Amino acid sequence: MAAARACFVVFVVVVVFLFLNRAEAAGRTAGWSVQRRQQMHSLLKRLNKKPVTSIESPDGDIIDCVHISKQPAFDHPFIKYHAIQMCPSYLPEGMPEVACDQSTKPITQMWHQNGKCPDHTIPIRRIKEEDVLRAKSVKRYGMKRPRSIPNPMSFDNNKTSILTGHQWAVASSEDDIYYGTNATINLWQPTLERPNDFSLAQLWIKAGSYNNLDLNTIEAGWQVSQDIYGDNNTRIFIYWTRDAYQTTGCYNLRCSGFIQTSNQIAIGGSISPVSIYNGSQYDINIYIRKDPKDGNWWLQLNSYVLGYWPGFIFSHLADNASSINWGGEVYSPDANQTTTPMGSGHFPEEGFGKASYIKNIQVLDSSNNLKSPSNISLIARQPNCYNVLNSNNSDWGTYIYFGGPGKNPNCP
Repeated sequence: MAAARACFVVFVVVVVFLFLNRAEAAGRTAGWSVQRRQQMHSLLKRLNKKPVTSIESPDGDIIDCVHISKQPAFDHPFIKYHAIQMCPSYLPEGMPEVACDQSTKPITQMWHQNGKCPDHTIPIRRIKEEDVLRAKSVKRYGMKRPRSIPNPMSFDNNKTSILTGHQWAVASSEDDIYYGTNATINLWQPTLERPNDFSLAQLWIKAGSYNNLDLNTIEAGWQVSQDIYGDNNTRIFIYWTRDAYQTTGCYNLRCSGFIQTSNQIAIGGSISPVSIYNGSQYDINIYIRKDPKDGNWWLQLNSYVLGYWPGFIFSHLADNASSINWGGEVYSPDANQTTTPMGSGHFPEEGFGKASYIKNIQVLDSSNNLKSPSNISLIARQPNCYNVLNSNNSDWGTYIYFGGPGKNPNCP
């Protein structure tokens, strides 16, 4: 009897202990939830600047027209008192004429159907609660994962862990002095297999290294990412970092850094039309160049100037770039390869109208002259999943076809 009573007492103690532990865990979870929500509201208040007017886009976005001097860039301590430059001071020979007077509309975005932003404002896609809640943490909202860039040295066996989930098919020009690049990038709308996947086509301007955690990048292109935007639309994006994605930089205007001057293009906004397999093809011209006078890295889409990254927010890129990449990337957090397509979802061998392309690839050399890159190498970690081919001709200059379907019988 005494033994049975002792067992009962032990049982009660264990049950109470488990209950208290569960209650404590629930309390911690609730506390984390409240803390995260407070952080989220603080972030939204900081990022969503008071608009002069707002425009509801047919795709569900809200575009806030914010006074140009109130944009997120001016939260940066080095930019706070910066005098905005509205146009580059220098145009390299061979570059197309630019429009800095807010007078043209070179790209069609869905929000244009319902209005336009007034002079002296810029369009900013409003960040919503659900956008932040999709992020793994409020602290890293709008930031890439560390080491998320194609690097030939990264394919060594002892470094494969940093590539988990990422696949690239890119062309690279390395080990030289560059002051910019331009390229024409084919537009597509890949269908993601899983909500956390993304697919993109872009260019990367780089200097510094991962090993020293001082990698500087400037990036621009188009992407499809439910995780970032909550839909499957093809969207214009930009990115930058100065410390290998550790603590600096962000997508679009989600942190201070890029100074936008255009009142017509919403960075992070949907872009249309997109290409159709074996049908009409559409593309955008992207130009990024360093102004030798003011040191700014200017971004231009087609003939229109969008704005610039001030040179002083960088370390190595305050001077020049040492390598440039062009191509596609697919990411999935799952360890296994998914069927999320890159580009059109077809291999480069299929050619025009079927495979995705980047054409008219040029670099701006140390003499500020535009020229075709002379030392291109190709990077495709799993060519049976996604691949890249390069060539040149008189019409397209230097170009690549790239992409693929992802998982297939020949792709593990």
